[in-house]
Amino acid sequence: MYRARHRGAKVAENSTHGIRTDDPADIGRRVLRLRTKAGLTQKQLAEPAYTAAYISTLEAGKVRPSETALRHLAGRLGTTVEELTTGRPPHLATGLRMRLTDARRTLATGEAEDAAALFRALHDETAALGLVPEQASALQGLGDCALETGDLTDARDRFAEAEALLADEPLPRRVPALRGRATAHLLAGELRYSCYLLETAVDELNASGMHDPDALLLLYTASIAPYMDMGAHARAAHAAELALALAPQVDNPALVAGMHRGVARTLIAEGRIAEADASLAKAQELYQQLHIRTELAHCHWMRGYVHAQDGNLRKAESELRTARDMLASKRAALFTVQVEVELADVLRRRGKTAEAEDLLHPLLSPDALGAERGAVHAGGAHRLLGLIAEDRGDTDRAEEHYCAALSLLERTGAAGDLADLCRLLGDLLRRTGRTEAALDAYRTGLGHRAAPGTTTLGPAPTAPPQWPRP
Repeated sequence: MYRARHRGAKVAENSTHGIRTDDPADIGRRVLRLRTKAGLTQKQLAEPAYTAAYISTLEAGKVRPSETALRHLAGRLGTTVEELTTGRPPHLATGLRMRLTDARRTLATGEAEDAAALFRALHDETAALGLVPEQASALQGLGDCALETGDLTDARDRFAEAEALLADEPLPRRVPALRGRATAHLLAGELRYSCYLLETAVDELNASGMHDPDALLLLYTASIAPYMDMGAHARAAHAAELALALAPQVDNPALVAGMHRGVARTLIAEGRIAEADASLAKAQELYQQLHIRTELAHCHWMRGYVHAQDGNLRKAESELRTARDMLASKRAALFTVQVEVELADVLRRRGKTAEAEDLLHPLLSPDALGAERGAVHAGGAHRLLGLIAEDRGDTDRAEEHYCAALSLLERTGAAGDLADLCRLLGDLLRRTGRTEAALDAYRTGLGHRAAPGTTTLGPAPTAPPQWPRP
């Protein structure tokens, strides 16, 4: 049963076809108005199943019609059960769903701010009319817009509102909103909680016997990124295997494209670079067909990451610049600055240090990246600035950046990035004669694992040096 919020009208707990209905007086007035408009007497409306006395009692608001009676009345009056019970004109929900599709298309091809304006208007209309599924869809759209613009708090709130509206619905209906909330937590650097949300939903789906391929594919695909960032490589690979097995049962090409994009990262970690690139090519082809520009930009982003991990820096730079330009044109602020961090890494490795540094410094302002907004990439930016400072011989400044990065990454639990950073910090401390501090940094790093595909930037780091036992 939906929990509709019908403003300005009394509503009852009784439902018809899952719709909260107005009180008997409202339904009676509606029947009277439509009967009079149709030119029918109470007897003509009642026959053959009911009596004129019953219609008189109903129109007086003294009895609530059963579902059978409502179907009879709707058929005789040339309307729908929904209009009789709620006052909504026929096909109203259909028109609103078409407008929701248009808003989704705007988000896919245009700017998030324009799409958000459409979703806000639709949210207000659907809330006033008590159309709960459509209201939840509008909230999910607002959440997705907030993800693009980088307002992660608003995104979490919107997705949580959608989940609350659908609280009485089966879990598969709530999965898109739940996945959106998990993504917002991931982008904020809350990797463990993101995993918790996704794993809990998967467990509930499997335990209930609700085998919904679309919902499961969405959840397994979404879990790959936080698993990889946390160093849970076996879990990420298992999620990728399950997603691949589900794909033939899914008709939604956008879900399948997202699966290919997620699986690519597990392939990188296994050293299967060519297969990872092929998987991304499949995703890119589907997104091009669907005209989803943001996701297409993410494919260029991931292909740049693949080339950077493989050491092909020229191709990496080209793909990352393409991704950055596409995301900037859509004003996808948070995604844009995250790509710029990875682009700066490639530029530094290509010897374009000044350009890399010019790109990085603005990214560490509170409006760009920080502890609660792209924390993993904020740590990556500090790491790169530390490397640049080391190259210039400014070890004090380098240490400051490495320590700032460590503070950010420790909160997220991003294992590969932490291992890489501890190696860099340990090497710096060792070179400056602080042996015990260097050993502490190496020991911290050895608690994590860095391998291809597990770090945000660059290739897998080398292992720390072997220290002789005293």
